[in-house]
Amino acid sequence: MTEQQAIELLSSYRAKQARIKTLDAHSVGGGITISRLCEDDQLQQLHQRLRGLPSYMYLSRQELQLEATAHAYLDRYPAGTRAQLAAVPSAGADTEDTAQLQELRGKIKRVIEARGVGTHDLDTLLERLAEAQDLQTELRQIDAALEALASYKPEYARLLRLRYVEDSSIERVAEKLQVSRRTYERLRPRAIAEFVRLSG
Repeated sequence: MTEQQAIELLSSYRAKQARIKTLDAHSVGGGITISRLCEDDQLQQLHQRLRGLPSYMYLSRQELQLEATAHAYLDRYPAGTRAQLAAVPSAGADTEDTAQLQELRGKIKRVIEARGVGTHDLDTLLERLAEAQDLQTELRQIDAALEALASYKPEYARLLRLRYVEDSSIERVAEKLQVSRRTYERLRPRAIAEFVRLSG
């Protein structure tokens, strides 16, 4: 990451927050919003509870076959039923695998439909969910880097938050940090360099 990329990343923080808020408020029908779907993922919660148990203890023989097929075709296991549906291919290497993948996709679609989401809007919904999740991940990474920076260089983290995240003027940042403009100009590149190092 370059200095300019770091500045752009920090400066986009509030715009990303606003976009997430807009995406979260998007209605998917039945009075349910994207944010509600993200928070209320029952399959994911069930998976977390069962994660410590071997799958043969809670899956039927047919479900074990579906699980084996899914493992064969999935190289990643995203969180959330919508992201999982997007990750499951619609066709396999042979007719048996294709049938099992279609059955798996059907089960996931039924869960989504039960929450009030029509499959005709599924592609749009999946895109919006993926965008919201990506933006949330980016914000968490920015926050993590700034928090790590604050643990040993709090003035650097505060400078970056004030100047780029909150879009304060240089004069206002210098005033809040109780430093001169010249000191600010000396601290700024060091703060960005440390942020880049932590984010890399």
